[in-house]
Amino acid sequence: MAQKQLDVLSVGDVVTDAFIKLLDDEADVRQTTKGPMLEMAYGTKVPFDHATVIPGVGNAANAAVSFAKLGLKSGLVANVGGDDWGRDILRALHDQKVDSRFTHINPDKVSNYHYVLWYKEERTILIKHEEYDYHWPRFRIIDIPQWIYFSSISKHAMEYHDELAHWLEAHPPVKLAFQPGTFQIEAGVHRLKRIYARADILAVNREEAATISGGNHADINDLLDKLHALGPKIVLVSDGHAGAYASDGTNRYKMPIYPDPKPPFERTGAGDAFTSTFVAAIMKGADLQGALLWAPINSMSVVQQVGAQAGLLSESQIDRYLREAPANYHPERL
Repeated sequence: MAQKQLDVLSVGDVVTDAFIKLLDDEADVRQTTKGPMLEMAYGTKVPFDHATVIPGVGNAANAAVSFAKLGLKSGLVANVGGDDWGRDILRALHDQKVDSRFTHINPDKVSNYHYVLWYKEERTILIKHEEYDYHWPRFRIIDIPQWIYFSSISKHAMEYHDELAHWLEAHPPVKLAFQPGTFQIEAGVHRLKRIYARADILAVNREEAATISGGNHADINDLLDKLHALGPKIVLVSDGHAGAYASDGTNRYKMPIYPDPKPPFERTGAGDAFTSTFVAAIMKGADLQGALLWAPINSMSVVQQVGAQAGLLSESQIDRYLREAPANYHPERL
């Protein structure tokens, strides 16, 4: 069977998440000057409620599954080890209709495996990125996607960013959505200036926007101005319960969250769902306002289930929530 050209190719590390549901009375959260700290008994056995293992996740993988759910031809560029975890990841991607032809198997390496300490509705993730030999794939003409969605990747892959930037500069019709991860933000704007400059969409949260741009955290217009100055055509800034902001350099909007049908169950993947759904709507021809109407709905749905992918919606399901939306659910021009 001939392989079809992809609408979008997500790029980033893929992992297995092992969720460990902590008992409410076996842990606590203490406020400190460094922020909230999860506390448990030290040097003893701590009972837990249950564990759930979910293969094939991570920022880029979550986005790839979101795109597939929304009816787009979606693939993933990533690395896995030659172990059972890697085989489970590939199987999970296949089951979610994500093309894994560009997911490289490293026979002598182990796959990324993270532990998620799930306390009440929040999670603390213990992470370790394996050191793979990152190389940008060679593409046939038919393999070149319409969009690249680039997200979190190991700090050991900095030269990989240069390879991707060079490839994008050589293929100007390909559009780029960039959702920088922790290590990419730490690398700094100057180190990744070619990626920021090439981005058609840059998606960050408000804290990340201030860190990346050096702008005023309290002034959303200043943050949008400074992020646009880096080169992106569209800037998307999420702001937790306060909603989100989007700008194309001329038009700017604020969007409220979609009301939760019940308290969030677990928040992993809310940001990935929001950003990927916004990008998918733009890919399908929506303007800023249309994309902002879609994105919070998928984010709302994801936090009602365990993990980053179980709650992802189809286009028809998003349309149903739109029809049922409250009257105040609409973008407001800034």
